[in-house]
Amino acid sequence: MAKTENTETKKDSFITSVIRFFSDQRTKYGMGIFLLALTAYLSLCFISFFFTGAADDSIIQHSFFDLTPNEKKAITNWAGPAGAYFANFFINKSFGIASFSFLFLTFVIALRLMKVQLVKLWKAFTTGVIVLIWFSVSITFFFFDFYKDTKINWGGEHGFAINEYLLLNIGKLGTFLMILSTFIIFCIFAYSGTIPFLQRTVAAIAEKFKKLFSKKEKIATAAFENGEENQIANEIDAPQPETEEIFDEEFDETEEEEEEESSINTWKVTTDTDEEFEIIVPKDEEVLDNEKPVDNETYDASTLGEYDPTKDLSKYKYPTIDLLKDYGSSDGQVNIEEQNSNKNRITTTLKNYGIEIETIKATVGPTITLYEIVPKAGVRISKIKNLESDIMLSLAATGIRIIAPIPGKGTIGIEVPNNDPQTVSMLSIINSKKFKESTYGLPIAFGRTITNDIFMVDLCKMPHMLVAGATGQGKSVGLNAIITSLLYKKHPSELKFVLIDPKKVEFNIYSKIERHFLAKIPDSEDAIITDVTKVVQTLNSLTKEMDDRYDLLKKAHTRNLSEYNDKFIHRHLNPEKGHRFLPYIVVIIDEFGDLIMVAGKEVEMPIARIAQLARAVGIHMIIATQRPSVNIITGVIKANFPARVAFRVSSQIDSRTILDATGANQLVGRGDMLFSQGSDLVRVQCAFVDTPEVEQISDYIGNQMGYPSAFMLPEYAIEGGEGSDLSDVDLSKRDPMFEDAARLLVAHQQGSTSLIQRKFAIGYNRAGRIMDQLEAAGIVGPFEGSKARQVLIPDDYSLEQKLNSL
Repeated sequence: MAKTENTETKKDSFITSVIRFFSDQRTKYGMGIFLLALTAYLSLCFISFFFTGAADDSIIQHSFFDLTPNEKKAITNWAGPAGAYFANFFINKSFGIASFSFLFLTFVIALRLMKVQLVKLWKAFTTGVIVLIWFSVSITFFFFDFYKDTKINWGGEHGFAINEYLLLNIGKLGTFLMILSTFIIFCIFAYSGTIPFLQRTVAAIAEKFKKLFSKKEKIATAAFENGEENQIANEIDAPQPETEEIFDEEFDETEEEEEEESSINTWKVTTDTDEEFEIIVPKDEEVLDNEKPVDNETYDASTLGEYDPTKDLSKYKYPTIDLLKDYGSSDGQVNIEEQNSNKNRITTTLKNYGIEIETIKATVGPTITLYEIVPKAGVRISKIKNLESDIMLSLAATGIRIIAPIPGKGTIGIEVPNNDPQTVSMLSIINSKKFKESTYGLPIAFGRTITNDIFMVDLCKMPHMLVAGATGQGKSVGLNAIITSLLYKKHPSELKFVLIDPKKVEFNIYSKIERHFLAKIPDSEDAIITDVTKVVQTLNSLTKEMDDRYDLLKKAHTRNLSEYNDKFIHRHLNPEKGHRFLPYIVVIIDEFGDLIMVAGKEVEMPIARIAQLARAVGIHMIIATQRPSVNIITGVIKANFPARVAFRVSSQIDSRTILDATGANQLVGRGDMLFSQGSDLVRVQCAFVDTPEVEQISDYIGNQMGYPSAFMLPEYAIEGGEGSDLSDVDLSKRDPMFEDAARLLVAHQQGSTSLIQRKFAIGYNRAGRIMDQLEAAGIVGPFEGSKARQVLIPDDYSLEQKLNSL
């Protein structure tokens, strides 16, 4: 019995050693270099064969091992006798010229072993095999007569055999159609632009026939009306140039009407020079093109194209991937010994307490391994749950988490920390296909799940997020990962941040992107808000921005920001009526607990109002705290923040406060987190983005041309406040921009200081003095708290009379 166990142990040890040897990076790199050398050698063989193959043909017909030294010396292939035989086998005996696709495959595999991914391996293999087969058959079909008397078989014996079979059964035309159709099908799957190209081609051909038959029909109709029935057949079959000119002149108006009708009912437009171009627009959108802008009688959008919100910063360049640091492969190396040891210990511990299991499966993640077990019938789940401490003791782990059962799987999960956790770099997340091809409105890439999948969410659908975690557990890195995800995906015209940082040091690194991505209240010097008084004003200003946006949506007859911006981009909304492109606004508050302690209800109430209403107008909030206690995260806050992110916390009570469930107290720290958006919890290893990386990203964006200033939020004054004392206003010393500002407010019928500030690019204090002068002159009404002042002058004529009387 002991000998059997020793034999099995040695066998397992040998297998483990072999696996470890081939998993070693040095082995992979060496194999990659060998394949590169092989690729170069075979390339030399193949290329030389086209120049020397005919001369070597008589020799290489014999077996390689039967060659004499003199015959070997007589071979002229650049790669020697072996090269001549290799080339003859691949080209003449196999797939012909298509054999070069083998070289492409070996080249891709070699680079992959050396950690260089030129293309996806499965895509390279699939493409190589298809090209190998199709090209061999096609070369033989089209060029066999050209090379049949030479010594080099361009299509190979494979191509000849397939062609011979097809020609015998479906004929030459059928073989041609098969080759053509397979080529088109391959292009459809390989290139996304194939189907639109085919649609355009078919539509162009159909339009040609339609025009041809339409012209013949008009000629026939005209001939009948003029009593020229005898000439119809001749004119249809061979129209004379003179007749064509006469009828073109007579039916000029008819053609114009038909062309106008065609431009509405089809996707084709014919120009005066008979050149054709295609407008790929659904027919129902034609109604929108002719639709008048909302609340507009004079606005003419017919001469304008679509509005481009990025035009002001058209040369803006998104951050490059080389700004992020590579912390090594996040795929990680699977430690077979560790997994087997943990599996045996779990099984043994459960058996010691009388619990038998049927199967056990391990899923290795970057930080933890999930062991899924299926207990035998009759075992109570609660019994396994109660053994959490015993299993943790047997594994000598820092902490484990038991999921009993795993939702939707019918298994029980035991999450065990890895002895050698992997660092998930932000580079691997941003550079992933999932992130690059994401169509989310506000994509946030957190990191990787237990199965090493990229974990992404859309902030637009959440729509607000609560982040909590003890000091040093990854909360600040998580916030940086959120901001970095958005900076890599959105243009400055599409997104603005409101960053609130009571600690004054967490978000200061983003001050360089103020003129690109940050928003602030008009009288604030710094875009990063650190003063509690400014925080209250900013939050109330956001509520006013929210109300203003809802007013715009109401006027535009839209229900959300996406629909509104789509109408504005297609110029169905009149900017002269106050409509504007609305960027997303993401409010991020760090150390929310400190704000609650200092300001209390002054902070909580506007946050609750924004959280309840702001989703539809594109304002989203992310609140972070390191003290997830009930007096910080109140019921009002929790009710309006359905998405929760929990890093490691110190107690079950804190875990229940943030997630409404336990588990956050059992995390291992260093970015290990739980995400909840409803009932299910997802465990994620948050991507690591270090401070120097964030600095480089901020510098890269900040060094580019930006807007004149940060995005200005509406001005807000504390309720019950009063305007300036008008007795101090001297109208004889009016500001040089006084009259221009008056005309601006009368045109917009909105007495807003921020409007003056934005339009004339002046500071808040100067704009406030101009507003006081306008009030003293009787052009605008008195201060009305958070509302814009009333404009007392109805039109430009009345304003000119007022200005002349001053």
